[in-house]
This record gives sequence, C-alpha cells and structure tokens, in this order.
Amino acid sequence: MVTTAAPGRDGARGASAAGWPASLWMETARPRPALGGTGGQDGVDVVIVGGGYTGLSAAQRFVERGLRPLIVEANGIGWGASGRNGGVVSPKFRFAIPAIARRHGLDVARRMAELGHEAVAAVEEAVRRDGIDDADLTMTGNLRCAHSQSAFDALKAEARTMREDFGDETSRILDRDEVAEETGSADFIGGVLVSHAGLIHPLNYALGLAEGLRGRGVGIWEGAPATSVRQDGSGVVVETPVGTIRANRVLLATNGYSDIAPGTAAIRRSVIPFRSAMVATGPLSEELRARLLRHGRSYSETRRMMRWFRPYRDRLIFGGRGAFGKNDSQAAFGALERAMHRVFPDLRDVPVTHRWSGLVAMTLDAVPQVGRLDDRISFALGYNGAGIAMASLMGRYAADVTLGDRPDLALLGPRKLSNVPFYPLREPAVRLTAGWYQFLDTIGR
Repeated sequence: MVTTAAPGRDGARGASAAGWPASLWMETARPRPALGGTGGQDGVDVVIVGGGYTGLSAAQRFVERGLRPLIVEANGIGWGASGRNGGVVSPKFRFAIPAIARRHGLDVARRMAELGHEAVAAVEEAVRRDGIDDADLTMTGNLRCAHSQSAFDALKAEARTMREDFGDETSRILDRDEVAEETGSADFIGGVLVSHAGLIHPLNYALGLAEGLRGRGVGIWEGAPATSVRQDGSGVVVETPVGTIRANRVLLATNGYSDIAPGTAAIRRSVIPFRSAMVATGPLSEELRARLLRHGRSYSETRRMMRWFRPYRDRLIFGGRGAFGKNDSQAAFGALERAMHRVFPDLRDVPVTHRWSGLVAMTLDAVPQVGRLDDRISFALGYNGAGIAMASLMGRYAADVTLGDRPDLALLGPRKLSNVPFYPLREPAVRLTAGWYQFLDTIGR
C-alpha cells in the first residue's frame, strides 16, 4: 500500500493520528507518551513555543539550570520537521569551513567546525541520557558524493584544508571506484567520507526526548498553538486555546512552521520555508541490500539542489526538493522517484511504498539564527536542512541566551533577528533560484 502525506496545508492543526502526515517514521514509531495540558499554569519560569528538537533540547537545558519550563506545541511532538526529516545526523553546515576562514578568519572558522561536531555529540549524549534505544542511532558516517569533476576537486581541497589547517581527521577522500562500491551506483566521480556522522529514527528521537522531559516533571501541551505572546508588567503572557501561561521569559522555537499561529508572527519572516520530500522503497531483496548502500551510512550529493539517500532496515529512502509552496505535489514526488531510478537503476522494479514531505527553514546567509527579540523573548531557528544535530545543540545554547548569557557561537549568534527582504515574493524567488541551480547542476557547474 502506498501512503502519502495528508492532503492540504502544513499549517493545519491536529495532534491525532488522523491529522498527522503519513510517513515511514510514523508507521514505525514508538507509542506516543501521554502528553497534553489544560487550564492556566502558574509558577512557570520559561514558556517554550514549539515542541521540536530545539524546544525539547532547550527544556532539558532549563531543567539543568534549575528552572521550570513548559512547552506549548501547536500540533504534537514530532509533527513538524522533527518527525518528518531524513534522519541524517551530520556536523556539516550549508557552507564550507575553509570559505568561512577566508572571509572571517581562522578563529571563527575553527569555532564553527567545533560547533558542528559539538552538535553531533549533543545528539549522542541525549540518546544515552534518555535511553532512546529505538532511535536506532548508528554512527556509520556520511559520504558526500561528487556529481562532477569540479565538485570532486572542491571536496578534496576542503578535506585537505580541514586536515592541514584545522587538524580535523574525520574526513577521508574516496575515488570513483570506492564510491561505487560504497553506494552501488556508478553515478559519482568520487567523494569524501565524514566519520563523525550517523543515522537516526527522527520521530522516535523526538518522542524519546519528550518522554525524558515528562519524567523530569516538564509540562508539554500538545494541540496548543500560541495565539498571543506579549509582555505584561514583570513577565510574559502566552495564550493558547487550552490555557494561558504567565512566565518570566519565552523562547520561540517554531523554525519552518512559524506561520502556524499568531504568537510567532515576529519570527516568521526571518526564514524561507522550503519543502523537502522523501520516498521510501518497499523491502529490498538480500541481493540488493548487499549491493546498495552496503555500509549503512547516509549519503548526499554535491548538487546545489542536493539529493540524499540512506538505508532504513531493509528499505532505501531517497530525498530531495519537494513541491513549491504549502501543498504537496504528486509531480514533485514523481520527479524524485525518477531521480532515484537514475542513481539506482536496479530500483526501477522495486515499489515505492511511502511518500512524505515537510518544511525546511532556510536563511539567506545559510546560518542558523539564535538571539533575543527583547529582554524577555528569545528565538532559535533556521537550520537550513541540517536540523537534527544543530537544533539539538542550538536549543541548549538558546536556553543560555534566553537567560542572558552570551556563549561563543561564532557566526551563529547571539544575533539580532534578520528578516528576509521582500518576504511576500519568497515563493517566486525560490522557484527562480531553484531553476537556476538545477541548470547549473545539469551542466556540471
């Protein structure tokens, strides 16, 4: 049976199973913990708006610092990107660290590289701390596959610079034959294997974090969009359909879904929601499993319109650009399947059983945003498609920023919120940019 993302807009409310986007992760998820909330809530120190990785990780940090947080989530834990993504845990940003060194200096670049690996370590630590065994975290590495000779040359130069100038020994250059052996595809020129990276069941990770927080007494309200966030005398008031909360501070952590409710209107223009789509095959034969993605890693291409793929149990998941705008498109899923068949011709006769998508929050400079709107309201968002690791780390740092600290985050903050200019034109601009990138990818630039 083929399951697809539920029709309609991603802003629709509903934490029930019927309102959730169908996905392979939803089908294989652990039982949902008993969450929810009703009525007013006093004695809360910090309200966190958004129950994804950022909000969950921030709540853990607030608890460690002796505070009482409460999470309000418009739909349900893992309903957004935290439960729909591809499950790739990686230290990589959307830009090369050597490019940061050329523009901002070696010290800033070194700190950015450290933050990337610190982010992966944050996921590893959270899984250990909360005993989330069914997150299936496997640190098997990520292989970046070059789609052209110029892309391979750039990958090799970056790996050598990281080793020689930054002492980073986690990358290894692979030639064409080695990449073909790794992937089972003859589509790539070469690649670079990054060892400190892995795979995870993203929804089970989010649900496990929530269950750990509930065990520490943290309140989590599902089906509670923030309809209003405002300062009131000596504190902040957050209104939701299920209750009103008064607290000392608020952290806004809604990322690509910041337009769901009025309470996060202040941050929604700081990111461009971009739809990422995935398809999953049915179970593969033993012969195919022995030949395709045989080492159980995650794999990504160097194309500007990046595609990626990974195994999950006896299946293969292939991801890339989804439909433009708020609605899913069967045409976009069809294009993704054709791309998968070009990379892996052996999959042409294997049925696709699951199709789903979600919103990635892109920023103009490809850098996440962490900072404060004022002395009581802070924000963290904009992970540019690399949110499992980075959101797990930035949630913790965002908690510190919320409390007035200024951690060394290099380019990541703390910073002022940067809005996207000409925001109403974002969708046609994304279409135009995507078309140009696809052209450059086609000609091998």
